[in-house]
Amino acid sequence: MAKPQTRGERAEVLGRVPYFGSLPATELSRLAGRCTARSLGPGEVLFEEGEPCPGLFIVADGLVEIRQISLRGREQVFHTEGPGAALGEGPLFDGGGYIASAVALAPTRVLLLPRAEVLGVCRRHPAVALAMLKTMARRVRHFAGIVGDLAFRPVTERLARHLDAAVAGPIKAGARIELTLTQAQLAARLGTVRELVARAFAQLEASGVIARDRTRIVIRDPARLAALVRGGGGVT
Repeated sequence: MAKPQTRGERAEVLGRVPYFGSLPATELSRLAGRCTARSLGPGEVLFEEGEPCPGLFIVADGLVEIRQISLRGREQVFHTEGPGAALGEGPLFDGGGYIASAVALAPTRVLLLPRAEVLGVCRRHPAVALAMLKTMARRVRHFAGIVGDLAFRPVTERLARHLDAAVAGPIKAGARIELTLTQAQLAARLGTVRELVARAFAQLEASGVIARDRTRIVIRDPARLAALVRGGGGVT
């Protein structure tokens, strides 16, 4: 997979980042000249938890997963980002190391915009700084939701929320979901282990909320699924 080689190609990649979208073409071109490009294969690490942050990574193509792994090997996936996403705003501003690791899930291209350049564009264009704050605020809310789920929600409710999010629009009886994750991968997203995910699936099926056929899930009782998503519908 070729890296973005010309300044114009790199400027186009930068322009996909939501908070850079308001910048004039001349500013995008200037920033593009300061970027370096990198290509990664599936499973290759972009940065490790605790490493110093050299700047802002922008995903040009591909898919990057943000995760933490405990000393015992327990994995927690925070979010997955595709083209147009920027990574590393927090440590870029506070000067600390990365709070998690980033791993490519597919052939991926990224640009690195050095820290000094990011801070400079924020000073010259306050709207960019405000947009970055909005992005970080959304991530704080997302992380707070993960903490709340881990602290207060049983695995069955977390799984119900995942299934609910996998359906576009209102869920009706008979709605089908094709699972693209293994139970181990799903466990990493739900903050648990594979055995408890398997048990949660079995509980949902035994209680009539879902039916399963290998990787296909059929929603049988949308009302009970919705109650589980809200945190008020236990299953037995």
